[in-house]
Amino acid sequence: MTRFQRLALTTAVATYLLVVIGAIVRSTGSGMGCPDWPLCHGQIIPSTTDHHPWLEWFHRFIAMVIGFLAVGVAVLAWRGYRNRRSILWPALIAVVVVVIQAALGAVTVAENNAGDTVTAHLATAMILLGILVYLAIRARYPDELPPRGASQRFTLLAALAAASIYALLLFGSHVTATGAALIFPDWPLFDGRLIPSFTQYPAAQMAQFLHRVVTVVAGLILLITAWAAMRQPRSRRGPVVAMLHAAVGLFAVQILVGAAQIFTSLSDWAVALHVALAAAIWALALGAAIHSYYLARLAGRPAPEPGGEPAAGGSRGGRIDVGPAGLSACAPADPGSGGLGARIGAYVALTKPRVIELLLVTTVPAMVLATRDVPGIRVGSWAMLVVATLIGGALAAGSANAINCYLDRDIDELMVRTRRRPLPAHEVDPENALLFGLTLGVISFAWLTLFANLLAAFLALLAIAFYVVVYTLWLKRSTPQNIVIGGAAGALPPVIGWAAVTGNIALPALFLFLIVFYWTPPHFWALSVRLSRDYAAAGVPMLPVVKGIPETSRQIVLYSVLLVVLTLAFAVIAQMGLLYTAGAVLLGALFLRQAWMLWRDGSGAGAVHLYRFSITYLTLLFALIALDVLVPIAL
Repeated sequence: MTRFQRLALTTAVATYLLVVIGAIVRSTGSGMGCPDWPLCHGQIIPSTTDHHPWLEWFHRFIAMVIGFLAVGVAVLAWRGYRNRRSILWPALIAVVVVVIQAALGAVTVAENNAGDTVTAHLATAMILLGILVYLAIRARYPDELPPRGASQRFTLLAALAAASIYALLLFGSHVTATGAALIFPDWPLFDGRLIPSFTQYPAAQMAQFLHRVVTVVAGLILLITAWAAMRQPRSRRGPVVAMLHAAVGLFAVQILVGAAQIFTSLSDWAVALHVALAAAIWALALGAAIHSYYLARLAGRPAPEPGGEPAAGGSRGGRIDVGPAGLSACAPADPGSGGLGARIGAYVALTKPRVIELLLVTTVPAMVLATRDVPGIRVGSWAMLVVATLIGGALAAGSANAINCYLDRDIDELMVRTRRRPLPAHEVDPENALLFGLTLGVISFAWLTLFANLLAAFLALLAIAFYVVVYTLWLKRSTPQNIVIGGAAGALPPVIGWAAVTGNIALPALFLFLIVFYWTPPHFWALSVRLSRDYAAAGVPMLPVVKGIPETSRQIVLYSVLLVVLTLAFAVIAQMGLLYTAGAVLLGALFLRQAWMLWRDGSGAGAVHLYRFSITYLTLLFALIALDVLVPIAL
């Protein structure tokens, strides 16, 4: 082990210790033991015998030591890894994060250990811990890596598990910041209910409820990831399996400790242990994802394996076989080819801007409806929130689309419609496309957390996860019902918009979700009818390929009927006025007519007409929602 590795590991351990001590300070009520920062009652070292100032002082002392250690890591990175940006830049960023963490600590003291600064303080500490874990692991692997390794599909799942654990940490910290830890004394129920009423203390009740919901989601993702790790080739397991199994075990203990917090009325040991376990799970999950990435890079292009990465070739049972030719179809892009503008354009194309536009169309009307206001027409906090939510949503959608391009690069080369995308056209290196997509996802989560709220950020993360893992990795190449279930990802933007302005999810938001959910199959199946030969050539079991155009047309009519019924039921649920109701009836009739004509004729031209009209339909329907709020006309 080199000096750099030892120092990075030591700093990571010290940072974890700092988090644990911070939890003890919080649980014992010692946060204001030293009310003046950076001194303690005007002194460098406390002179009192009271343990509260000493605990807070020790917390600050360890933070100072970590600051020096982080500077040492940066110095060693500059001296020994100056030409390795993957080590140098994170080491320098770690120093910046330490400074931000110290500033947040000062603000937390100034605000009497209350408010969102508590969450921000913990979030920054976890970022610092994550950077140091990355540095300690990255330094273990060779300087030069193969330009293209094995599939990173499992790495994406592991990264999702780490991201969900990080989000869970923030939700838990938000519970503490809002004083909602004991709002429901009967764990695991909510005042004797499975779903709380949100009547007496709605903000605190929602915070605790969301924390438990996210716990279930994060736990399932972590469990699935640990199971999937066992299915990886032995050459790519390394410490990944052990780390994930340890994380699952600690997660189970964490749930029991969380319950113990409630049953013991937030005893010191339970609160401190809860945070300590959470930080350990985060470090383990992130470490597993990092190890997985570099093990895949070093694995090269393996021989085909059952259930491995689909690539070009024939299909069996709805799945496309892996073949070396399929993996080599996307050669690395030449960094010197094309100018800067062309390279930027290629990365923008990875995000599929037209798809993003359609998703954002459903966001703003949901925000308007949620508050019965029109925030975008005047300058102020509302307008800024709308813009911030749109930016965060666009980044999240771009992340999902870029990762989708990475995963589908083999079949994209076989389809006429997609072969000019940046990866099949060799304009972007596949590894860079993957990292670009992951980076956009991280930025979108951070952006929405800062400028909207944690719930909106988590829903955006959930949308990315569903599109990448459930639709692209699992359903797309295995079942003709892929777009039916996978459409849930594209149906989340209106819910994200609603959550951004309200901090909760109400029944009208769920109906907006269902409207987009049931709109997606007719919309996409109409396109797949037109492109059935493309999908057949790529071996993707879209419904027209598996069941034929007549059955697809019949399914389109059935889903269209359900869609129109939902839009009319929404008028009652959301108490919409005459403008929306009349418009929904007219648009629904036109949509059903287009679907009926496709079923009757079964022609490619009819499919194109329905596909194009479906875009107009969704745009106008959501525009009517906003217009109905702006010009209310009672029925």
